[in-house]
Amino acid sequence: MSYYIVKIIITAILVVAISEISKRSSLIGAILASLPIVSVLAFIWLYIDTKSAEKISELSTGIFWLVIPSLSLFLVLPILLKSKVDFYLSLFISCVIMMFFYFSMLFILKKLNINL
Repeated sequence: MSYYIVKIIITAILVVAISEISKRSSLIGAILASLPIVSVLAFIWLYIDTKSAEKISELSTGIFWLVIPSLSLFLVLPILLKSKVDFYLSLFISCVIMMFFYFSMLFILKKLNINL
């Protein structure tokens, strides 16, 4: 049980640290947020839990393919915000559009016989 608490604390500290750093410098916050810190932590936690290089490989491949549709959020959100759309509505619309791209990517990958 304490192992899970350590995992949660480390992960939460990183997210809070990036948020706090972003208040002072958007550039440094963006650099830190763009690093695949969560993915690397997931690889570490998964490897510690399973000792399976195959599971890490599968996770890494899935992340690669699903990062592509997630980029739509980072394109749509600033456009909506610059157009003076309310923040929460902009975030909601951006997430809905991102979900559309996720489902589209999964459909395309299935057609290409790429199983995640």
